[in-house]
Amino acid sequence: MPLSSNATPPAVTPTLVTDSDQDQLLHSPTLVAKRKADSNAHDPAISPPPTKRKVLSSVSKSVVASFFTPASQKPAVKSSVAWDERAPAVGVPATLLVATFCPEGSRETSSSSTTPKRRKVAAFDLDSTLITTASGKKHAVSATDWTWWDATVPQRLRTLYDNGFAVIIFSNQGGLVLHPEADSKKEKGKAPSKPKAGVQDRVASYKQKCAAVLTELGLPTTLYAATGKDRFRKPRPGMWQEMIKDLGLSGEGHEHHPGLDLAGSFFVGDAAGRVAHVRNGKLVPKDFSCSDRNLAANVGVRFETPEEYFLGEAPREFARGFDLAEYPFVGTAVPAAAPAPIFTKGDGQELVVFCGPPGAGKSTFARLHMEPLGFERVNQDTLKSKDRCIKRAAALLQSGKSVVIDNTNPDPGSRALWMGLGKKQNVLVRCVWFKMSPAICEHNEAVRSQNKSLNPDNREPLPRIAFNSYFSRFQEPKASEGFSDIIEVAFTFSGTEEDYALWGTYWL
Repeated sequence: MPLSSNATPPAVTPTLVTDSDQDQLLHSPTLVAKRKADSNAHDPAISPPPTKRKVLSSVSKSVVASFFTPASQKPAVKSSVAWDERAPAVGVPATLLVATFCPEGSRETSSSSTTPKRRKVAAFDLDSTLITTASGKKHAVSATDWTWWDATVPQRLRTLYDNGFAVIIFSNQGGLVLHPEADSKKEKGKAPSKPKAGVQDRVASYKQKCAAVLTELGLPTTLYAATGKDRFRKPRPGMWQEMIKDLGLSGEGHEHHPGLDLAGSFFVGDAAGRVAHVRNGKLVPKDFSCSDRNLAANVGVRFETPEEYFLGEAPREFARGFDLAEYPFVGTAVPAAAPAPIFTKGDGQELVVFCGPPGAGKSTFARLHMEPLGFERVNQDTLKSKDRCIKRAAALLQSGKSVVIDNTNPDPGSRALWMGLGKKQNVLVRCVWFKMSPAICEHNEAVRSQNKSLNPDNREPLPRIAFNSYFSRFQEPKASEGFSDIIEVAFTFSGTEEDYALWGTYWL
């Protein structure tokens, strides 16, 4: 992706946020009238009891048999939940599971155009936000292993619905595979593997659990479950965009076609980036992720944790590993004094060796700053092997060309190969060090893999192990290795406002 800078990157510091100005409507206690018990007391004046009456058991043989029947052998309970699957792009398998529950007789069952659209959204994560395991274990052991996260949850959601909110659930479910037969064909050149045992059972179990939750809640509700690592996965806004279409709204309202009321909408989730702290003498661990908070930031709605929303607790300190506030869009205005060039070429033939992690913008740097100076780019992603890179670079140097090695080269051993080639060809060897954190690089990689317009080389997504491998091997380049100079490059975004609209979104 576009980048250029010769300045030191701003430090990413933990951010403290206090969510004040809470909506009184959403946080006021709900007063529910208690239902009177139905009395079946016998009135002797109306129907005198017989002197002797046979007492009939209300428990039938079928009920007794059902009690002792294992859950796995019981027939599936019919549900009014409608299921749908959606794909992240044309021609690829579906990864988004959508459940819609609409009780019979509700206004949402009517297709009449006079039914007012719900413009405010009350969105929630599912696990550890609306429900938790009944067993107390971290992960549910069965489809029935769930209970409400707090006893007030169902009535709070019903009150929201009564006050005009659309109640929506967004959940990441990376453990589910909707189409294992398609997933087994991903690796090129290999025969399709047999789907792992239990894959389809997990999907069926998840559907059973969700159907039970939605049915017990009893409200017109839509649940979106992202099973892949694509545009649907939180904090990426794909599920939110699907919801807007399903509600028949636009992202931003205007005079004749009112859209979603972002100011009146909110999202509640437990993946909030909260740091570890001690409470009542016990250590409360940090959150596993910040994806829920970041989704709210992406779509522009208020965010709260379950503790804040349902229990009224004060916000806790949180920190993002990567904060977009540190990288604002600076516009395209021409500065009063043009900055010094990031890279300048000498008079003679040169061999420039890049050192930097995946996602640092090395290829973009080569295209923007080095190819215009006459450098030929050698890249292992293109040539597929280190030997081919060495042969290609040697041939270019022998023909009198200057060459840039666009590889990661994390340690002295990998860089020594190029130093030896430079000495053999009797050319000056320089180093450009992309001095960047893992967080910015992983963000850049996610942006690149999810947006074709920012992926000119059409590179495949990289697993996290690629970043871990680089940083575990990394040793800072030194002049003692033989480089004539070492140029440090720090990250700043450089591109159009349209590019920044994609880059300036949380993707991880």
